[in-house]
Amino acid sequence: MSTTERPALVLAVDGGGSKTDVVLLDTTGGVLAWERGPGSSPQIAGLDQSVRVIDDLVRRALGPHDPDELTAVGLYLSGLDLAEEITTFRAAISPLPWAEGAVVENDLHALLRAGTDAEDAIAVICGTGMNAIGVRADGAQVRFPALGPLSGDWGGGAELGDAVVWHAARAEDGRGPETALVPLLLRTVEATTVAAFIEDVHLGRRDGQGFAALSPMLFEAAAAGDAVARGIVQRQADEVVAFVRACVTRLQLHEVEVPVLFGGGVARGRDPLLLDTIRAGLAEHAPAARLQIVDAPPVLGAALLVLGATEADATALERARNGLGSDLRLARLPLVRG
Repeated sequence: MSTTERPALVLAVDGGGSKTDVVLLDTTGGVLAWERGPGSSPQIAGLDQSVRVIDDLVRRALGPHDPDELTAVGLYLSGLDLAEEITTFRAAISPLPWAEGAVVENDLHALLRAGTDAEDAIAVICGTGMNAIGVRADGAQVRFPALGPLSGDWGGGAELGDAVVWHAARAEDGRGPETALVPLLLRTVEATTVAAFIEDVHLGRRDGQGFAALSPMLFEAAAAGDAVARGIVQRQADEVVAFVRACVTRLQLHEVEVPVLFGGGVARGRDPLLLDTIRAGLAEHAPAARLQIVDAPPVLGAALLVLGATEADATALERARNGLGSDLRLARLPLVRG
């Protein structure tokens, strides 16, 4: 890639199940463009659509800049959980003009970097789905397939939303206990009965591609004391603790004061019951672990990783943190023109 007297350019991508962020920076840490679009997880969107989404956002972020100006590119995507998936994705983007030498990895690496510089750390993401990673100072890692029920997974916004519909259906037809989830669901989806809503989904009259948007009502009902909702929230907390316990055990970090970075939309909701139950579980199974909510967009971590690959100095990294530390700043930032 070519260099000029101006600071070189780097590109950072964070792609999840519901949204994708692409940021163009220079090597002083200055944010030149920040583009946001739909989800690009290959497991959810499919490989071809994932590449299309990212390519479109990258081209918008680059604007007038030649891709040859890029000195480093990093893509951190949900759904790249297996080595074969990473290899396949790297091959799919290889013909694109901006993808030369790009680092391709799972988005958990970006969440980790956004939340901590610690060499011993654990990250759990609870967004549309769930996944976790543990790292140790000597380079050892613990990863999970994150392939849903097939690999023993449960949790995240999608499955919390599914649980809302499941329990509401059983409450309405008498198979399950009464729950406040029934009126909350009917109000939200503007249906007369749960059965009518389910029929509409089944017959294609409503979108049936997941109910992640319904998950907030679960926490609303739990906060009001609904027993069914509280049980689901507590199960979600147990899943977070299970990931952490597995990482601590497999990396032998029981005696280490290890940060547990908790990110994703469900985490950022800061539901008291969820967090209190997680902390209680950690106290029992990983007492040295410290739970930390990551509010910064994961694309911050992607940017710090890409800048680090260029050996950017501490001032540049801090400038990037200031520029990407909050979604509130997300806007069409003016591109630096030649």
